[in-house]
Amino acid sequence: MNALSRRSLLRGSAAAAGLFALAACRSAADSGPTAASASPRRGGTLTVATGIDFTPSLLFAQSANTLVQRLVFNTLTRYDDQLKPQPELATSWQLGADGKSITFELRDDVLFHNGRKFTADDVVFAVKNLQNPARSAQLRSTAAAVTDFRKNGDHELTLLLTHPVSNLFDLFEFMIITDSATVEDAVAGGRLIGTGPFRFGERKPGASISLTRNEKYWNPGRPYLDGVEIRIIPQADSLLSSLKTGQSQLSYNVQGKDVATLGADPRFRIKPYDTGAGAYYIGVNVTAEHVGDKRVRQAIAWAVDRDRLVQQALGGYGLASSAPWPKSSPAYSDANATHYRHDPDKARELLKQAGLGPITLPFAHSATPGDTAIAQILQYDLKQVGIETVLQPTDSPTMQKQLISQSMPALWTLSHGFAQLHPATLAVSAYPFNEARNSSHFSSPAYTDIVQRAWNRADSDSADAKALYQQITDTLLDEEFVIDLAIGGEIEVATAKVRGATLNKFNYLNLDDAYLTA
Repeated sequence: MNALSRRSLLRGSAAAAGLFALAACRSAADSGPTAASASPRRGGTLTVATGIDFTPSLLFAQSANTLVQRLVFNTLTRYDDQLKPQPELATSWQLGADGKSITFELRDDVLFHNGRKFTADDVVFAVKNLQNPARSAQLRSTAAAVTDFRKNGDHELTLLLTHPVSNLFDLFEFMIITDSATVEDAVAGGRLIGTGPFRFGERKPGASISLTRNEKYWNPGRPYLDGVEIRIIPQADSLLSSLKTGQSQLSYNVQGKDVATLGADPRFRIKPYDTGAGAYYIGVNVTAEHVGDKRVRQAIAWAVDRDRLVQQALGGYGLASSAPWPKSSPAYSDANATHYRHDPDKARELLKQAGLGPITLPFAHSATPGDTAIAQILQYDLKQVGIETVLQPTDSPTMQKQLISQSMPALWTLSHGFAQLHPATLAVSAYPFNEARNSSHFSSPAYTDIVQRAWNRADSDSADAKALYQQITDTLLDEEFVIDLAIGGEIEVATAKVRGATLNKFNYLNLDDAYLTA
């Protein structure tokens, strides 16, 4: 996932403070040329540069590249900046008094790209599709809480739940509505048929994805763009060059250290997002040699210089944190974020208590330049306390599959999402944290109990709910099977002509209102 509130901006050591001092809204103010006088205009093709290719088999998982989902498909609801659900394919809804049902009124003017009408049956299929283990959906447990469906015609549907679910609307934000007849073709790399603003055109694996305007989109007058081309550019320097030369117009994958080189260039607009759409972490396979002892995991947590990582690897765009939560989360606290600091002496003492001298551990990381730089910084920090690591660069799709199949080595580093939503979602859905089945092979009856109590409730922001979130955090900080490092700051880099692009809470790119100025 994948994952970081990836959203005027200060540079250097002040950049992180500037990014995260923003209010807990999703979009921050733009820097660069103003478009106050610009009016939306129809036409043109937007080119988007990304460092990670789309993986069709992970369409229904929270895969690393989420740019395609909201362009081709819609969801039932969408969150606003305050995590309040707003209508999309559902026009209204009513929760049952006991929290064990929800009734939706659905739009009756929606067509799939193949001309078929959208009905309640498509919502039923969408839920069942995520319940299917083959989809590896990270919100499968939430989807599985739906046990029955009651239709009242084609555009009213009641979902019955086994118990109240605190993160229910996270499911509806995430759950793309697909054409049931072609879904297997979609995950095999063929056609993508949805109800969204753009129709799938052509995919050249490792190179590009082209999309064209859906002339029968249910949102009147939208989209403004005639098309979108997503260009896959894994090399950071090449991606930056693509923007500078005008070959690409929009990207969310410019490395933090490169953003400063564009910030003073009048051709570009920089927009940070402050909710933290993901966090960088070290994952630990607790069944591997040495790291089954939590003192070793805690030693790793003390050994890492998070501030240096933010400055050197993220270019200052991020928040050093030993907990997964961004500042916008009801689970966030300064005490949790600073629980582990850079203390090599404490790390060495814990290793000594564990009866270990120098040890060597395998350490997997994504082969992209940015992730390689992070792995090298972590490798240096661990070496200083007596932990040698053997770096294992791996392509992103392979790492994602290993994460899902729980076949990771002793250590790995990636970024995770879900912490920007309702806190229970992280612990019941994210591959690294899932209480029932996580990538670290960690299990604990106490952890399961706390997570289930946080999830099996209708409310998500009461004092009782927040107390449960703190207990989840306490467990994470003690067990350290996921060693959080920093909340990443995702940044939108766009040429001056690009307007109206946004990311939702799952980093789905929304271009309904996007346009290109003259």
